[in-house]
Amino acid sequence: MDISDSPEESTFRVTVRQFIEDNLHSLVSSRGASADNVDTLKHAQSVLYSGGLVGVTWPKEYGGAGGTVVQQLIINEELDRAQAPRLIGWMGVGLCGPAIITHGTGEQKSRYLTNILTGEEIWCQLFSEPGAGSDLAAVATKAVPTEDGWVLRGQKVWNTGAHWSDYGVALARTGSPEDRHRGLTAFVVDMSAPGVTVRPLREMTGHAAFNEVFLEDVELPANAVLGEVGQGWAVALTMLMNERFVVGGDGSTYGAGPGALTSEVRKALPQLSESSRELVLQEYAACWIEALACRMTGNRLISRVSQGGEPGPEGSVGKLALGALLKRVGSLGLSLQGETAVFAAAPDGTNHWQNVAMFAPGLSLAGGTPEVMKNILGERILGLPPEPRVTASPALTTSPTASRDGA
Repeated sequence: MDISDSPEESTFRVTVRQFIEDNLHSLVSSRGASADNVDTLKHAQSVLYSGGLVGVTWPKEYGGAGGTVVQQLIINEELDRAQAPRLIGWMGVGLCGPAIITHGTGEQKSRYLTNILTGEEIWCQLFSEPGAGSDLAAVATKAVPTEDGWVLRGQKVWNTGAHWSDYGVALARTGSPEDRHRGLTAFVVDMSAPGVTVRPLREMTGHAAFNEVFLEDVELPANAVLGEVGQGWAVALTMLMNERFVVGGDGSTYGAGPGALTSEVRKALPQLSESSRELVLQEYAACWIEALACRMTGNRLISRVSQGGEPGPEGSVGKLALGALLKRVGSLGLSLQGETAVFAAAPDGTNHWQNVAMFAPGLSLAGGTPEVMKNILGERILGLPPEPRVTASPALTTSPTASRDGA
């Protein structure tokens, strides 16, 4: 594995860096934006797309650049270096779009893919359910065929960005529950369709990135099926593998790594006793070592994919390790703040480490819990006996008209 830039990649990096510098005002102005200024975030994505920096690995026929995974990594690194915000449409570009490219019809590719890249239409994933937890094969949302298409009924939860999404990919049961993953079908859902209700979930960070989505007799056209009827599991695997690649493929993302600890450690050291100073430095070094391990694991995954391979178990390893690392980094950052750490923000108004510590549990759950990741690695990589499966109980459905305090 060679992690240095080739001459061509160095040239590409210079081009990317120059474009970002030329357009930095448009990009950075959207940093910290929320659901209240979605248009600003969409504009930032359109600016990046105009420079060929969105969907660089997508085929040219679908609006991409036909580039390499390494080029995408270079773009990520340069955006991070410029402290530009994350794409508002990252789920569409990283998860839903690749699923449409792999499983979609020609009509679906023509209709959706370019708008995903430009940020004109934002997408979300509608997989998790209250009664299924991480057992995705136990989803209970039903799709019933009609003369013109399908009717969707059920409830989804922990749907990132659903409150500002135009479309979602939903996994629904079209067979019997006993069929497990063989009785599932994937659908493209218009989030503005009658019967779709989105209720944001307020997190302990104070933000509301996740949502509950209620699907009450949502009418879908026949061409809303993504892939084949009864083959939704294949669509789900495509999206989940890409999600773990996005989350765990590059251990330097999320802007909260040990690098951000440097100034915090530097400020705190003079005020610490000699014994405390040694403990802080030891923990700081441990965070650096774990971050480097995450980075190298991510690079190994990127190297595999850049050579034509599929996202493999490194994605699960990276996601598992990155979740643990973020908790460790957040804990050290808070401990260095002393008594201030118990407040929502420091006297100067900053609350970076409070947010890191409170966001860390969410990252651990995104794309599969640590227990799911360990099962994947144990069963599929180490060849251990599978864990006993049980049939999940029916989903505990909450009416969308119930308390909306979380919104």
